[in-house]
Amino acid sequence: MKKLFLFAFAFAASFSAAAQSIYYQDKNNKDMMRHTMRNDVLRNEFILPNVNKYVVLKSDLHIHTIYSDGSVTPEYRVQEAWTDGLDVIAITDHVEYRKWEGQMISFLKGYVPEGTKAVNAGITGKAADERGILADLNLPVREAQRVADQSGLLLIPGVEITRDPLKVGHYNALFVKDANTVYDADPIVSIKNAREQGAIIMQNHPGWRRKDLEIIDFEKQVYEQNLIDGVEIMNGGEFYPTVVNRASEKKLFMAANTDIHSTTSKDYVAVGHQRNMTLILAKEKSLDAVKEALHARRTLAYSFGTIAGEEQLVRDFFQACIKYETLLEKDKKQRRVRMTNPTSMHFVLNFGGNPVQLRPFTSCDFNVNRDKEVVFTVENLWIPGEKKHPEFRLGYHLF
Repeated sequence: MKKLFLFAFAFAASFSAAAQSIYYQDKNNKDMMRHTMRNDVLRNEFILPNVNKYVVLKSDLHIHTIYSDGSVTPEYRVQEAWTDGLDVIAITDHVEYRKWEGQMISFLKGYVPEGTKAVNAGITGKAADERGILADLNLPVREAQRVADQSGLLLIPGVEITRDPLKVGHYNALFVKDANTVYDADPIVSIKNAREQGAIIMQNHPGWRRKDLEIIDFEKQVYEQNLIDGVEIMNGGEFYPTVVNRASEKKLFMAANTDIHSTTSKDYVAVGHQRNMTLILAKEKSLDAVKEALHARRTLAYSFGTIAGEEQLVRDFFQACIKYETLLEKDKKQRRVRMTNPTSMHFVLNFGGNPVQLRPFTSCDFNVNRDKEVVFTVENLWIPGEKKHPEFRLGYHLF
């Protein structure tokens, strides 16, 4: 009885303290209370294992801000990414296209040079104004860096080279040193300008506005000159399965990015999805390690529950995510095995036509016979080749 009383007292005391913390007295108005506003924002963790001793960094390598055609500030992009559970982001505002520039200059009349206007108000209208680039293209990264340093988020400086999607396409230059020196009227020269700074070049949304994914003449040129390092096989809600094969054949890293212009809370969280991520298998959490991993093509693309990449990386990733446990052995002829998924990934397994939804932090049980392997595919894992989905075989001797 005494223990029960003490428990009740402690519970009441804690409830009372919690209740008291909801409001506080305004110091200037005796008749006004204030609601306690919590300032600590919680980070939504997306739990993934290390793979082959590499740490899996969750990244978004294609992000826009108000300095091109995005709707939020660079500082917000960092805070948003931290809340979404990311480790790495790249700010990649357009070099040639800055949608809001004209409106912002009009608003700031009297604070900017007379006659200054947007360099390009149409995304494919012209390459650039004859006066050249009139803005400091390094500014969005500088503004984002202050917040990134406080949050522990890695920030990659980048720009998007934006040309006619039907004739040229769009390309992100990552790890640029000076975004102001990237532009040239010739898009190939722009890409080379970025590479001379040590930048990594990623082809963006290769199927955007196109009727098919046939390789166009410009792509042939940049592929043949080895100017491209990676390609988006997923962009927002777009998925290009045939580009999985192209990336493998041309030895490009595979990426999945949001290309976010709005907010991820609107485009992803509000509809119940984790944002797109390029999963980077790095030696450590540092910009040098990220750059090394991209050059080595140790990436996986994640979008709306689908993972795609080189077959061995995909296999290693799945095996790192899954744990097995023997529950029961029957006459040394059959074992009852439990497969557990202790990660935030959702896997769709197919056991010979019998689908199993192995959701995050769940498990499933199955039998393994001594004389017959258990064979299953993982339907939301994509690999190069004709099979598309990797097949796994589990024998009695493995448990």
